[in-house]
Amino acid sequence: MNGSRIAALGHYQPAKVLTNEDLAGMVDTSDEWITSRVGIRTRHIAGPDEPVDELAGHAAAKALAAAGLVPADIDLVLVATSTAVDRSPNMAARVAARLGIPSPAAMDVNVVCAGFTHALATADHTIRAGAATRALVIGADKMSDVTDWTDRTTCVLVGDGAGAAVVEASAPGEAPGIGPVLWGSVPEMGHAVRIEGTPSRFAQEGQSVYRWATTQLPAIARQACERSGLTPADLAAVVLHQANLRIIEPLAVKIGAVNAVVAKDVTDSGNTSAASIPLAFAKLVERGEISAGDPVLLFGFGGNLSYAGQVVRCP
Repeated sequence: MNGSRIAALGHYQPAKVLTNEDLAGMVDTSDEWITSRVGIRTRHIAGPDEPVDELAGHAAAKALAAAGLVPADIDLVLVATSTAVDRSPNMAARVAARLGIPSPAAMDVNVVCAGFTHALATADHTIRAGAATRALVIGADKMSDVTDWTDRTTCVLVGDGAGAAVVEASAPGEAPGIGPVLWGSVPEMGHAVRIEGTPSRFAQEGQSVYRWATTQLPAIARQACERSGLTPADLAAVVLHQANLRIIEPLAVKIGAVNAVVAKDVTDSGNTSAASIPLAFAKLVERGEISAGDPVLLFGFGGNLSYAGQVVRCP
């Protein structure tokens, strides 16, 4: 196969908005403390009757509609998530059932905050190999389910949401719209970001993650650009995992993408884990901040201290 491309994007967030002022009434914090340390103003929180697959399904349905497709056009569903409550049926199968997709390959990808970029690379490889023709790639997390709402160091960070992409084979003679992935991990430091225990709870070693992200990842992100035959200056946009504005801003500067729009959806959505990259990317496209064909660096990082990045062409 010649490669694959992103045909369309979709995103979804729950209606409930939790502000910094709301959090100040729940734990010992303030709007000034939160914005100065992480840059987040608001986040969306799903209700008890809004499971992960519902968030994912809404985003996927919007991506399908934007691509002018119907469920039967999809033969692969990949859902990147780390907040699935049950082991089986997985989120991908539940999304397929919600949308009425007949007999797809349906798999979940758990690489936490780097899940979407891992899933996107997997879809690209699968289509290139001829094992699928058209895929739904979804990042969806309900971080509110795994948050200790009495811990002010973590509860101020998280939000819920989903983003989705329709991925299909590039047209004959067309350059690939999804560049080669650069991925890896630092497994010996995997404890720095955790969702574990009974009940499962999110915890992290913030300073360790910050140092790793701002010192080690810029060179890796630049290498991801080089694999697509581009320099950072060629990029129209950079969509990093929306972890913390104090990580996003210095990382974007060190990458050297001097002409790029830098997604900062974290300010309005918080850290939505695997949903953060497709959510932010879809919003940039929806607002018209980037145009069809523009080169965009997607770069996920976080849990397991995993990372994955690739340059894609804007749908």
